Amino acid sequence: MTGRIHSYLAQLEWRGNRGAGTASYDGYGREFDARIDGKPGLEGSADPVFRGDPTRYNPEELLLVALASCHMLSYLALCAREGLVVTSYLDHPEGTLQLDARGGGRFNGVMLHPSVTVSHAAQLQRAKELHVMAHSACYIASSCNFPVEHRATIRDNSGTVSVSTSERPT
Repeated sequence: MTGRIHSYLAQLEWRGNRGAGTASYDGYGREFDARIDGKPGLEGSADPVFRGDPTRYNPEELLLVALASCHMLSYLALCAREGLVVTSYLDHPEGTLQLDARGGGRFNGVMLHPSVTVSHAAQLQRAKELHVMAHSACYIASSCNFPVEHRATIRDNSGTVSVSTSERPT
């Protein structure tokens, strides 16, 4: 699959015109709808700190979801290819955004916290190693200009054996 190009299309529509457009900073809404053909719509807004609607997804949260889901899908594919049976996977990603004096900002980093259960204790070490490989395979993390790290907890189905990782992928 090397060298293949994949293109993606989406539609984003601002829904925050409250009658006067952006005539004033306080007078417009930050709501938007994102659509991708054939899929349910997604309602978004700015983070509430930036005058957004707290009931809608914000871009910062969506970035965390994109990173965590890309890592998870890469990890599950690697496990399946090796016959390593994952029976559950849960992640609680965290990210930090630092604002600058110009009114912009950037993410300083994201930490993924996957909690994985595998079917056999003999697979714990390899399950740990595959997280590092999944990081390298994740398209989204590879596209970021900030560190994306992970600290995985891996258990077997009995729950009696666990291996925690504190990896800093490059």
